[in-house]
Amino acid sequence: MTFGTEWGWGTAKDDCRRIFDAYVEAGGNFIDTANFYTGGTSETFVGEFLAGRRDTLVVATKYALAMRPGDPNSGGTHRKNLMQSIDASLARLRTDYVDILWLHAWDDTVPVEEVMRGLDDVVHAGKALYAGVSNAPAWIVARANTLAEARGWAPFAGAQMQYSLAERSVEREIMPMCGGLGIGVVAWSPLAGGVLTGKYARAEAGSKSALDESLRMESNRRRANERNLAIIVVIEAIAKETGRSPAQVAIRWAMQKPGVASVIIGARTPAQLDDNLQAATFDLSADQVQRLDAASAIEMGYPHDYLRSGSVTRFLYGGAKID
Repeated sequence: MTFGTEWGWGTAKDDCRRIFDAYVEAGGNFIDTANFYTGGTSETFVGEFLAGRRDTLVVATKYALAMRPGDPNSGGTHRKNLMQSIDASLARLRTDYVDILWLHAWDDTVPVEEVMRGLDDVVHAGKALYAGVSNAPAWIVARANTLAEARGWAPFAGAQMQYSLAERSVEREIMPMCGGLGIGVVAWSPLAGGVLTGKYARAEAGSKSALDESLRMESNRRRANERNLAIIVVIEAIAKETGRSPAQVAIRWAMQKPGVASVIIGARTPAQLDDNLQAATFDLSADQVQRLDAASAIEMGYPHDYLRSGSVTRFLYGGAKID
């Protein structure tokens, strides 16, 4: 999403090339983009950078977000947009297939049958090897995959969801659902838009103009709250213990969580990429993971807390210990 400067921030082409090459040379083989990112520029850059090494890389893109404001035919998960989006993406990516086509965000105006049948057609046409889903409720994904299984259609093989120390609500329903259905989880925004690096806390301690610049995105303004600033204190303590950067600690935490198949990093500079990649070179201890878990703990809510309560488990198992 950082490839291109059309949104007023991001990275110019030459640095994008350096980031891409350095990532591949370091052993990275999973590239994630979307048709919507920087108005298609991200896919265009990736397509150019793929030249000569397409088959060694797993390339994923997305569809659903509107490419032409005000035109309902250019957005949504309906069949028309699916078919025109995948063809346009393949043209920009200069390839005849993507490894994963993600549904970018669930659209509750389109029947689940239409979505899954359309994705099955794309897979069977060889334009995508697998279908994936992002930003969708657990019950929708479960229903979609059950329908696909019953009808012999391609199911969602992966789920790309926001997951970080600052955003753990996926642990309530989505992570257990993915584990039960054998769906790999790809975590996006493991640094919570940069909040978990501590840079917003540092900006807050500095000038107001620096903080305003750091929080220019609405999502980052929401994330720079007291809870997350408290989490950063623990991250920075563990970073000091391990001799690692706060970003590496936050990314590594997500990498070590059960069910997480991959973690997406969105480096804007070659230096950020180099720092982020170091998260793959160490492990957090069980104690360090527990401290991070405790600092970022969320209420599981009903029915989870109810079902785990002592009275309910006594009623369920008659006082017997169930391992």
